[in-house]
Amino acid sequence: MNFAIAVPIGICYGRVANNLPPPTTAVNIITTNGISSIRLFNPNPESLQPFSGTRIQLAIGVPNEDLPSIAAGTTTTAHNWLQSNIFAHVSPDQIRYLIVGNEVFLKEPYYTSHVIPAIFNIYQALHILNLTDKIKISSAQAASILSNSYPPSHAIFDPNILPDLTRLLRFLHDTSSPLMVNVYTYFSYINNQEYVTLDYALLKSGSEMIDQNLVYENLFDMTIDAFIYAMEREGYGGIRVVVTETGWPTAGGEAANGENALVYNGNVVKRSLNNVGTPKRPGIGVEVFLFDLFDENEKMGNEFEKHFGIFGINGVKAYDLVLY
Repeated sequence: MNFAIAVPIGICYGRVANNLPPPTTAVNIITTNGISSIRLFNPNPESLQPFSGTRIQLAIGVPNEDLPSIAAGTTTTAHNWLQSNIFAHVSPDQIRYLIVGNEVFLKEPYYTSHVIPAIFNIYQALHILNLTDKIKISSAQAASILSNSYPPSHAIFDPNILPDLTRLLRFLHDTSSPLMVNVYTYFSYINNQEYVTLDYALLKSGSEMIDQNLVYENLFDMTIDAFIYAMEREGYGGIRVVVTETGWPTAGGEAANGENALVYNGNVVKRSLNNVGTPKRPGIGVEVFLFDLFDENEKMGNEFEKHFGIFGINGVKAYDLVLY
């Protein structure tokens, strides 16, 4: 298999906060720090327009709430949505991915039936514009779509979503697009401390687990390979995996601090830049989007959800992470 080779380090630019700097300032922070790839969760014109004309490649979300109308419409509907929401603000040349829905399967069941029809309509619209080779389409999924992930070789997808997921996998295979997953070893650590050590979650060398003669030294590799094994089980072993969110909080929970965030994100970055890959796919770098550009003080849920920011709102790094 020949996968794309130089994997960029991306960062998610979440905006669920009331104290963020203006998007023009954020883009300046991004460019000043040499960040070449950004994930936007929705194509808000205010946050999208400042990227226009920069060299930053974008992964842009199609929000869950927009899926029903795009799915129920025609190719023209999808074309109009793309034109008014995205292409009116930024050139197609800057768009790397369209992420149609975020964590819909299992978590947002109302939207599940709309994901694939929306993807098909958007794909046809891009096809008419001769953009399907440049812009790849997928849908970001939570790691919970695996009903079993340990050991990786035994991984299976949740049977409740298999009909829709299989259609997604078929599309990804046919269009050479990646499976997109959100992977947080921090969540696995705090919820399963009986089985997961802090070092294993932080990608620090230490304990090893052997599965199918492959040696696993960290939880990140195990999780990625679990998805690969699960796809193989459904007959789609050739699809690459892109991690659309991963990170470690700096406050608000056990082991949530800047030191651990630096260790985790630093190890993820080094592995991607060096094309380390995983035990099942050695030498094939895993493209990642680190979460998050800034803390988001209006995020719902646990306190630590608000504290993933790599940069302070003043543009100063929260910890000394090297991104390239």
